[in-house]
Amino acid sequence: MFSIGELSKRTKVKVPTIRYYEEMGLLSEPERTEGNQRRYDAAGLERLSFIKHARDLGFSIEAISELIELQGHPDRSCQAATDIAVSQLSDVRAKIKRLRALEKELVRISKGCDGEGVSEDCYVLASLADHQLCRHEH
Repeated sequence: MFSIGELSKRTKVKVPTIRYYEEMGLLSEPERTEGNQRRYDAAGLERLSFIKHARDLGFSIEAISELIELQGHPDRSCQAATDIAVSQLSDVRAKIKRLRALEKELVRISKGCDGEGVSEDCYVLASLADHQLCRHEH
């Protein structure tokens, strides 16, 4: 059995986050000692590791909840899990596309100023003040 502190240490998930996952129903309510301290078993540790890995990959709480639900029904098709993963991949690719556009615009803006002048004539400040100076949507 693990205390919440030990669970936190083993998974690198902060204690308040563990409590949040319990409130959201992602983690089962743990056993309690006579002193009302939480005690987690190996299954709780495994579940929290699953949640952390999914969060590290950017899955939403809702998607993780659906994945956990599927995990609890081993006889069901895994198509729903695949659909969730494919949706997450699509979201990540869209974010990468937006970040590349943002990078391109920031490179352009930062090259517009050599840093030698005064702020009144600074191209970076002017570009931030006037969105129409941007060449690309971001």
